[in-house]
Amino acid sequence: MIGQAEDFRQESRALTRLLYEQPYSAFREPTQFKGWTFVDVLQHLHFWNCMAYYQLTDPDKLLWHLQEMKASGGWMRAYENSLLSHMSEGALLTEYVSWFEWTADMFAEADPKARLKWAGPDMSARSSITARLMETWAHGQEIYDHAGVVRQNEDRISNIVMLGVNTYGWTYATRKCEPPGPMPHLVLKAPSGAIWTHGEPSTTSRIEGLAEEFCQVVTQTRNIADTSLKLTGDVAADWMRKAQCFAGPPSPPPAPGTRYTRKVTAA
Repeated sequence: MIGQAEDFRQESRALTRLLYEQPYSAFREPTQFKGWTFVDVLQHLHFWNCMAYYQLTDPDKLLWHLQEMKASGGWMRAYENSLLSHMSEGALLTEYVSWFEWTADMFAEADPKARLKWAGPDMSARSSITARLMETWAHGQEIYDHAGVVRQNEDRISNIVMLGVNTYGWTYATRKCEPPGPMPHLVLKAPSGAIWTHGEPSTTSRIEGLAEEFCQVVTQTRNIADTSLKLTGDVAADWMRKAQCFAGPPSPPPAPGTRYTRKVTAA
């Protein structure tokens, strides 16, 4: 069984609870992430949750969608919108919930090491559902921020910390350069208060602070300048300026001060 499937389910449910508290009028307002609306976020998460479901149930359907997306010009958001724009806010939210539950159910029973087709290289079932968790958490941040809600994280973000650790080299590979040195030692405080450590112990190359802020930096939902993470050494500073735990071409983090929890005045 894949424990990350339940973590994905619980993160998705937490986001859903927040969305059900928002008026549908808020679903069309631009957020701090590239002007995406709640509808954009839901369309994106829902589409790729469906594709993950097809990884296990109908790989040919997954590949068909990927080919159709490429044939239509390859712009991901345009393709997602073409399939889902006919749905009302409420219908989209309802369908999103149904599909993430089905996807969680399927992955919970899957072989963690099974190799699955995807848009990029094949990946393991465990890696696939962990990526869905990471995307849900990361894109959920713009919804929490726009709604003016400080997210109460759980220790399931350990999966995102691990993704950040595992993609240390990737951050540089996607920029076609070598890491400037070994990964800094991480000393992170979990939401539960536990201390998580990764990497070789060091007092000269080190990152210390809240695990959730480390997750925000590696998913690029916050600039390092907008966190309280303590960086020691040039390698730590360089990594946190560029960290990218998701696939794709090099992506710059948001500019300092542009991603934050809004102060929302009650109507």
